[in-house]
Amino acid sequence: MKSDFEAQLRAVSLRVTRPRLAVLSALRDHPHVDTDAVLSLVRADHPTVSHQAVYDVLRALTDTGLVRRIQPAGATARYELRVRDNHHHAVCRTCGAIADVDCADGLAPCLTASDDHGFVIDEAEVVYWGTCPECVTHSSEGS
Repeated sequence: MKSDFEAQLRAVSLRVTRPRLAVLSALRDHPHVDTDAVLSLVRADHPTVSHQAVYDVLRALTDTGLVRRIQPAGATARYELRVRDNHHHAVCRTCGAIADVDCADGLAPCLTASDDHGFVIDEAEVVYWGTCPECVTHSSEGS
């Protein structure tokens, strides 16, 4: 997988660096994590990587489209490697867990707006809010 990441970095004209590879690996293994979690995951293997380096890497990877930044209302920004497929997210109101949700019909039905107001629409963002299975179980145990 490391060589896949190296090829992806080169394809968007980014140098292959240890911090970039570490961030990509962290996001591969832990989708939907925030910056602090990425920093902790990277530092587990590379203790000298700075907080600023992780911020810079996340910004560069997001700017080039290798990483997607999502920020559900009222939540901190999270990052994932799943890009360019217009998928959506389900967010737990209790614990903040996030899960990917594929479009229900076809590739990207959400891109057909009832009135696009002249915009050339290339992405739609849908967030489903609710309670995750684990939180439902815990709340029913307390009843």
